[in-house]
Amino acid sequence: MTSHSATKHNATVVWERRGVTVTDSTYSRSHHWYFDGGTVVLASSSPQVVPVPMSDPTGVDPEEAFVASLSSCHMLWFLSIAAKRGFVVENYRDDAEGIMEKNDDGQLAITVVTLRPTAVFARNKVPSVEEIHQFHDEAHKECFIANSVKTDVLCLPVI
Repeated sequence: MTSHSATKHNATVVWERRGVTVTDSTYSRSHHWYFDGGTVVLASSSPQVVPVPMSDPTGVDPEEAFVASLSSCHMLWFLSIAAKRGFVVENYRDDAEGIMEKNDDGQLAITVVTLRPTAVFARNKVPSVEEIHQFHDEAHKECFIANSVKTDVLCLPVI
């Protein structure tokens, strides 16, 4: 097992009223996420949760970000594991999906996230189907984000 010391990971989330009334719930949910490397992301509530125009469908919503963060963490571990075993991944794609529904406590939650990763390897050395599944199993066990949530995270590699 890999040992890591505690590290901080920061994001700044900024929303501004912009002169509109907020007490009638028709205010914009559009806001920005600022990251330490200088990246700024337009974010909003999901149009499936709060209707347009209060939600901005061009923004990333927290539910999408949650699914993307699980997928991204898994991918980064998968690439690392494959590389350590001498395999070259040419490209990787994951059409990940999160399901929001009521959990056992009756609260809305992302209850299942399904990863559907496809990895294409360099032709000179391609792992077996069994090895690919092993890489994904190891990546899932190492993923910091998956280890941090109660949501069931399923991984269904596309081979």
